This record gives sequence, C-alpha cells and structure tokens, in this order.
Amino acid sequence: MISNKNPPRPTRQGAALRKVAAESFKGRPNLMPLPYRSVSLQPYDGAMNEAAINRHFLGREAYRRTDFVVLHSGAWQCAVAAIRRAAKQPVNSQEEPLFSRIVAVEVLALPDRCRFIRDPTTDVANPSAMAALAAQQGVGPDSTLVVWGKYDHVNFMHCPEPAVVYVVEVAPPEPPKLFAMAQEVLNCAEMPPIRLMLERIDLGELCRATAATAYLFPCRSGGLDGLGLPVYFLDERPPKRDDWTLVGCERSRQFYRHYYEGEPSCVEICPRRLMGLRTKPTLVKCCLLEFGIESDGATVTVPWGADRGMVEDALRRLSLREGRHA
Repeated sequence: MISNKNPPRPTRQGAALRKVAAESFKGRPNLMPLPYRSVSLQPYDGAMNEAAINRHFLGREAYRRTDFVVLHSGAWQCAVAAIRRAAKQPVNSQEEPLFSRIVAVEVLALPDRCRFIRDPTTDVANPSAMAALAAQQGVGPDSTLVVWGKYDHVNFMHCPEPAVVYVVEVAPPEPPKLFAMAQEVLNCAEMPPIRLMLERIDLGELCRATAATAYLFPCRSGGLDGLGLPVYFLDERPPKRDDWTLVGCERSRQFYRHYYEGEPSCVEICPRRLMGLRTKPTLVKCCLLEFGIESDGATVTVPWGADRGMVEDALRRLSLREGRHA
C-alpha cells in the first residue's frame, strides 16, 4: 500500500535519499514475493521510465509490509519496482511504524519487459504455476510476468527460469501415475519453480511392435482393452500358456520364474532401462527399488509404489542439482 500524499519538496537530504541503494533484486532469477501481501498493485498515469518512477515513489509513504509495487496504466501497461522504507529500530515487527517514507527504489521491469496476464486459474502463491504460465505466455528469463490470478490476488515472477525435470513413465494409466503425482506435489509443496516434461512410454505401441498371440501384464490397468488380443495378469497367477508374451520388467520376470519356471517371451517396459543414460534432470520409478530413493547423476529414482513424500524429496534433489532453492 502506497500513500497518495504528495512527497515533500526536494531538499539536500531528499537528494541524498535518491542515492541510497536498495537491496538489488533486478535480474534475480525466479524472484517471486511470498507471502504476496508484500506486493501492492497501484494505478499510475505518469511516464513509464525509471527516472519518473523514482520521482513518483521517493519520499512517499508505504505500508510496513509493502516491499514491491506493480504500477499499471489504464491500458494495463505495467512496471514493477522494489522499494525500501526508512530504517527503524523496533523492538519487534509489530512496533514498526504502520507507514514510513520510501528512501530507495529499484525498478525491476518496465512495460517493454513486463507482461500482464489475468488468469483466474493460476495460484499466484505457487512458483511452479507461475513459471508454467510464464512459459505458456512466452515470458522468458529476461522479462517479468505480472498475474492477476486466483481469488483476484496479484503477484509477479521476475526473470522466470524454472528447473526443468523430465518424468519418464509408462502409460496407461492416463495420466501416467508418476507424472500426475509430481504435478500434485508441485501444487501443494513449498518448492522452487519446476517445469515437468513428460516422456511417455506407450505400452500399446510396445505391444503392437511385437508379434504375440496373448499378453501377460504384471497387474490390471485401465487402457489395455484396445490391444485386440487376450490379456492376462501375472499377479492373479493364471494357468500357464505357452503362447503369451510377458509385458513387464525384471521384477515381473522374477515373479514369472517363481510361478512357472523358465524364461518368458518378454516386452521390456522398465522406464529406467528403456531411457538409458541421462544428462538432463530426470525422475523415474523402478520395481527393483523397494525402499527409499536413489540418485545417480542426473537421475533420481523412486520405488514403483512411491508416496508423495518420496516424490517431493526426489523433485527437491533434482531442483537443487539445477541450483534452484525454495
């Protein structure tokens, strides 16, 4: 909140205030204030340049929780500035004056590098949601996105540059489970901004590329009705057929040997094996990993039955590898 009271006439002291450097935020990747109550949205009919914005703010009063201001014109041209108020020495934060004078301004973005979007579906407290909208709108790491979002609240992301994590997963089911779980984690966990990229392994395509008369899958899953051949499920331990093809991984083959002895004809579906060596941050799951998670270079692996806590831990490791912090 910014007071509309006109600032005092310039004095020598006032001129000195203009030289006070605020903490530098300009160019800081993924700068997004949280909680966003520190962001004030204010109408502005002045010139959209750095000098005019500095003159507009210096000497005015600002609420003690306001650290950033989004200025907007009637046509929703926007600029974003960080402000610093006069230093006080309160015993605690509640004793800080409700309003104090602005003594330093840093203009973070002017209209040529600032994009305003109104999107009631975007949670402006969620860094990954803001980064996803920035990518969708073509707002890159040299620009700033201002969003009027969910609950009619406003926030911004300066220099969006999220970590990109590739999720390698089989389908069906749809959506692929690990990918859906990772999205759920990003919707609720306190995480740095992450963009998920799905690398989908299509079980139907793998099956149709193999000559078979019947399929044996590890367990039931939706989406297998269109294969056009009889389908059986290993976990139900059906009577052995000599003509079926196992659609599974090493753990499935271990089960098969225990149930039936011998080696089955097999279509490999293990994401960890099919994806090969990775150089990009990758999240994958594996049946052979029964407890905990494993990190190996650019890949983090979770068990097939991973819970959300494991997926969150894996995403956090991958984001830290990319130098991103919550």
